[in-house]
Amino acid sequence: MPTNLRDHLANTPAEPAITDLIVTVVETCFEISALVRRGALGEVLGALESENVQGEVQKKLDVISNDMLLARCAASPALVAMASEEMDDIYPVREVGPEGGYLLLFDPLDGSSNIDVNVSIGTIFSILPAPKPDVPRPAVLSDFLQKGRAQVCAGYVVYGPQTTLVLTLGDGVDAFTLDPDTGDWLLTGAQVSIPAETKEYAINASNLRHWATPVRGYIEACLQGETGPRGKNFNMRWIASMVADVHRIMMRGGVFLYPWDQREPDRAGKLRLMYEANPMSMLVEQAGGAAFDGFGHILDAEVTDLHQRISVMLGSKAEVEHLVALHTA
Repeated sequence: MPTNLRDHLANTPAEPAITDLIVTVVETCFEISALVRRGALGEVLGALESENVQGEVQKKLDVISNDMLLARCAASPALVAMASEEMDDIYPVREVGPEGGYLLLFDPLDGSSNIDVNVSIGTIFSILPAPKPDVPRPAVLSDFLQKGRAQVCAGYVVYGPQTTLVLTLGDGVDAFTLDPDTGDWLLTGAQVSIPAETKEYAINASNLRHWATPVRGYIEACLQGETGPRGKNFNMRWIASMVADVHRIMMRGGVFLYPWDQREPDRAGKLRLMYEANPMSMLVEQAGGAAFDGFGHILDAEVTDLHQRISVMLGSKAEVEHLVALHTA
């Protein structure tokens, strides 16, 4: 029988405190999965009148999932504070002190525009080390402003035909499938590896006219197929749910792009660095891929704001390296 998540984590160097936090996050995702499966029958579909800090209309499931994660994870003894894409500010749990602890960041329901049309959505999470001040103090926003390289864990759960957890603790990537009858997360993909070469890309091609020259040139070359400069035929895939698009890449390769565009020239990109780009980039790099923001490695990007946005290009290593070359030519 496949190894379950708890047993798998017990056989890693991870300390019990972070194991407890990971299990708490994932057990909450089991509950979210049950709500997603019930859909309209659970009266959780549709939008609210409120907007999140991003100025986006919140879906009912966005708020429900966010509240579930806050309530469940606050009980984890090593957790110091949380931050969510759906909240303006951090959510302190206990004081920061010399014993350390962890900070949890999450996008409670990525791809929420797809909730009402029964397309795969997911939860993305990231764990950072808390500071260790000599004198205990309340957690503050600046505690979270760490580069992606500082992450000690990243993962996502995709709610699709199967509910799947993809997880890294900085030593490769493993995939677990939820057994809905028992609630167990069973190891179904050890040491996931993204193929270096690909013939698939994911992007919202309707925005081609708004992209910077390197991205526009990249897509135009792909569209020319085997008679063009790339010498091969590409397929385009676009689900408009980052967690679903990246999951496909994790399982079979490809490249995902959500680049800067000129409609909002002063904004670095659309996706959130802390809740989406950093955790996904850690997973992709740990699986042998690469992640680029148009200037450098996403995981090396300076963090200046809890809700900072960034351009994202990640996936199969050779394809991302080609994008890097176009941007630095």
